[in-house]
Amino acid sequence: VPTNVKKERQRAEKLPPCKACTVLVNSFREGMKRTERSKHEGGDAAWEEERLGSYKTSELRLIEIQERLCQDVGRGEDQCHQLAEDYESRIEAWWKQHQNDHPDLHRWLCVDEAQVCCPDGFFGPNCDPCPSCFGNGKCKGNGTRKGNGKCACDEGYDGENCDRCGPEHYEAFRDSEKLLCAKCHKACAAGGCTGAGPNACRVCRTGWVMDSQRGGCTDIDECVTAANTCTKQQFCVNNEGSFSCLDCDKSCDECDGDGPDMCKQCAENYELRDGMCTAESKEK
Repeated sequence: VPTNVKKERQRAEKLPPCKACTVLVNSFREGMKRTERSKHEGGDAAWEEERLGSYKTSELRLIEIQERLCQDVGRGEDQCHQLAEDYESRIEAWWKQHQNDHPDLHRWLCVDEAQVCCPDGFFGPNCDPCPSCFGNGKCKGNGTRKGNGKCACDEGYDGENCDRCGPEHYEAFRDSEKLLCAKCHKACAAGGCTGAGPNACRVCRTGWVMDSQRGGCTDIDECVTAANTCTKQQFCVNNEGSFSCLDCDKSCDECDGDGPDMCKQCAENYELRDGMCTAESKEK
């Protein structure tokens, strides 16, 4: 997709009501930052204060902000311009009358006036309080007039209030207010685990076997079993849950490990000298 077509699509995108209002407010805040006038060094401080003070809430500054409003938006820019038009008189009222008693424009415009958002920690048409989700999830609809307020749990957490560990996770810490879940060891299969490490697995993943005496999972050494599929010119290295085949040194014809001293026999044009396969000398 060409860049200009992509940009057009992004501009025409329709955002949900709360998001659209938030985008407009953020663009307005950027405009406020852009039009801040810094105090000059020296000069008549009282006169500066009075002049800048009056500029700070002036019609002139509002016009300067509105001239470039929504131009920095990208996604949903068309909608932002439309919203700026719809909310123009409200924004003007906030600018002239409510800036000091309601400094948070988002709260004043999107939550209280337009009623398309809720404060953080509230959801739904009446802005009901969100559940805590035990600190391990987000309330569906948080900050908007939508959603059912149920917890959407973070990865590794489960339950209506995200107050228990999800599959393949175990409780690492719990008190009356907090629960921390950690991922089971990679040796554990879908049955999960009772704690940390491979010994706490309930079921073992491929490449591991259940230890009948100690419980938990032990790594299978594929290098000593028929599972080892390395070729004659490779040697086997066992790693957790699996194995790797690495190439023998070029001086070897078959080997047990890396290097010219690990050859089972030497390759063509190499001979065994001092326990190592070395290139044959020209002089015979």
